[in-house]
Amino acid sequence: MAGRVAGKVAFITGAARGQGRSHAVRLAQEGADIIAVDVCEDMPGMPYAGATEADLAETVKEVEALDRRIVATKADVRDFGALKAALDNGVAQLGRLDIVSANAGIGSSPYAAQDLAEQTWQDMIDVNLTGVWHTAKAAIPHLAAGGRGGSIVLTSSAAGLQAYANIAHYVSAKHGVVGLMRTLALELAPHSIRVNSLHPTTVNTPMIRNDVTYQLFRPDLENPTVDDATDAFLTLNALPIKWVEAVDISNALLFLASDEARYITGVTLPVDAGAQIK
Repeated sequence: MAGRVAGKVAFITGAARGQGRSHAVRLAQEGADIIAVDVCEDMPGMPYAGATEADLAETVKEVEALDRRIVATKADVRDFGALKAALDNGVAQLGRLDIVSANAGIGSSPYAAQDLAEQTWQDMIDVNLTGVWHTAKAAIPHLAAGGRGGSIVLTSSAAGLQAYANIAHYVSAKHGVVGLMRTLALELAPHSIRVNSLHPTTVNTPMIRNDVTYQLFRPDLENPTVDDATDAFLTLNALPIKWVEAVDISNALLFLASDEARYITGVTLPVDAGAQIK
């Protein structure tokens, strides 16, 4: 049986680990070849270590184990020239582009809005909003030239649909992704290119699984563990779970990328265990 995205090529940013790697593997399982990029560096001021080139190599290994092709490049979504070159090279090798997952993003330590350093604000906007625009900007000419339509999926957050205290820069960037998505959906509809956004609750990845996040949820403890923070995580969701897994987001991406969603565009799709209705 042919896969749900068989014969298609997907461009995924932030593909070295976490949701990005999960997206690459899930789409490859359903027949897609992959163009993968990741910055593979630590980000100053972030409360967790960044992905590495070894992480990106592991993504390559897992996709190739599924007998799919992958072109992987170290590139920063803030650098449009480098991102475009990586995508252009991937399309040259794999022959087409059909699916775009603008997944790359960063988290942050908590700050009240008035206490945010200028650089902390700017880094967040540069990666989580401008980087998403760069991804779409690099991809749209390939999708349009292909004449087959396509699917662009922008990764936002539950924080792109509602407010959370002490992460004004993150909430602002993720809300901005929604505005970008809706505008692109209108602009690209004549080309049959669909554009939607995903809105996860907390996901079991390094962005959440770190000591700073545990401290945010349990400020009463000196060195809280993930077990200490579990009850606090549970309060975010309507369903009785502390987080979703990366593959849960990947399955939603697969649906939006597939022909099953051929008439779905301009949609904000929460994968949030009911966080929006709490």
